Amino acid sequence: MGAISINDVLEGHVAMELSCVDPLYLNAYVPNLQVGGQVVQFLVSHRGNPVPSPALFEQNGNRFRKAVKDFAAQWEIPVLRLKKPDRSRFDDRKLDHVMPYLEAAQRKSRFGVVAIVAAQEMQWVFGAKNRPDKAGTGAVWFEFVKEERRIGVWYFYLLDAEFGPAFIKICSYFPYPAKVWCNGHEWAKRQAAKAGIVFTALANGFASCDDPAGLQAICDSFGPGDIQAFFDHWSGVIPTPFTPADRAAGYWWELSMRQVEVSQTLVFDDPRRARSFFEALVADNVGIGRPESVSMIFGRQVRKTTTEPFVGRIFCPGTEVHMDFSYKHSRVKQYLKEGRALRTETVINKPWDLNILARIEHLPELVDKARQVNARLLMIERAGQGCAIGSALFERIHQPYVREGQRTGAFRFGDPRAMALAGALCLMVHAVTGFTNKSLRGRVAGLLGADYSANQMSYDLRRLKLHGLIERLPGTNTYTTTADGIRVAVFFTKLQHRLLAPLLAADRPPASPELRCALATIDKQVKEYVANARLGKAA
Repeated sequence: MGAISINDVLEGHVAMELSCVDPLYLNAYVPNLQVGGQVVQFLVSHRGNPVPSPALFEQNGNRFRKAVKDFAAQWEIPVLRLKKPDRSRFDDRKLDHVMPYLEAAQRKSRFGVVAIVAAQEMQWVFGAKNRPDKAGTGAVWFEFVKEERRIGVWYFYLLDAEFGPAFIKICSYFPYPAKVWCNGHEWAKRQAAKAGIVFTALANGFASCDDPAGLQAICDSFGPGDIQAFFDHWSGVIPTPFTPADRAAGYWWELSMRQVEVSQTLVFDDPRRARSFFEALVADNVGIGRPESVSMIFGRQVRKTTTEPFVGRIFCPGTEVHMDFSYKHSRVKQYLKEGRALRTETVINKPWDLNILARIEHLPELVDKARQVNARLLMIERAGQGCAIGSALFERIHQPYVREGQRTGAFRFGDPRAMALAGALCLMVHAVTGFTNKSLRGRVAGLLGADYSANQMSYDLRRLKLHGLIERLPGTNTYTTTADGIRVAVFFTKLQHRLLAPLLAADRPPASPELRCALATIDKQVKEYVANARLGKAA
């Protein structure tokens, strides 16, 4: 099989495309138990204790631990104790122990808590420090501060009718931070089955279905309300360290996003083409981990003051090829799923990386941004292998723009300023937030290697706009690149750096010996023709 173009495969051989929320890992915290003064108010004003003593933490923790044991005994739920703690976001080792119980419950369609895992983990909890009585009254005074300590946690592994496998983790020490893990794909599978949509499942995904549009509508409908309903239901079933009176007084958990994964899956109609396609993608995008490339995917500027690590790697465990890269606390990975689907997964570990608040009600905003990241990545990859522009567009931008009293200069290939602009647009072209005079000017100046004023940038923005390569967002000073602009910027940049520059340097290393030998033969023959025609230099 010959070389396969990414665009050929995507335009003619994608049987189904689906975007869906993948695993979700959420924080559950009590907003009014976050500082020491709130702890005192809870212990004294709310619960009526005369002294806000840390001994009350131990008493309440003991009641909670006893409630968990009684709950497990009442419902005959196995309690598994693991010796070695793991601080990973989703502990595969715990899952290995719990999986037989989950599988048995799934076979019997028995929904509920299938197992409880007891573990010791590092958690941020309140500690108390006894402060001296400066007034000399003999009173005991404790100061409550948060500190990281290894304490006991309980994992309640569930089989839910709506979400399938999930877990809720509750810390046994004040202020009882909790975590929630569930999976949007598993939720979508169950909603699709209820809606009568026939589908074939992939591991954590879909391989095919008889109503792709209906399935996508189900995935789009997933939101904070579904997650909140899940948590509200199970927090009323499992033991908790808070009493009904605590909850009525406002001492209850609220959810925020700790890790959100959003995937885009393109299932090929012919699995045999999948690997060749992905290898072509890897070969053309081997530099995707550079900070500049990461910036255009995530839509965030990379400044000199940006200290977060940027990681990009391509790796092949066994025979499978992956691309994996990151920006700040977030990452994207791309791989072939079960040899027949291209899976792109954006994992946001800190919503503020994309200027989004962490509360669960902001999930739709985060999902939308993550979907844009997935789409921008695919656009970059497609442009990398299909950026040639037609003669009409090439000729149009090489002529000055003159229309209805407006005039501006041409945008010619080879002109240093035009090439610097094209290179800058390649880096900013897919930014979710667009670009401004200031943000683009620094990049152009760097590529030019010379001074580049704000007035020059203003002129060039007008030139790009009149040629139809960029457009201004209404009511703002922000610009985005048009479809023509994407093609022109990538074409100019690749033509210069990937074709002309290597060809002009093909007579010396690192050009291949075969190419250098062929050029030497051509050069010798041309010189002989010149000599035979007596066209040499005059003596």
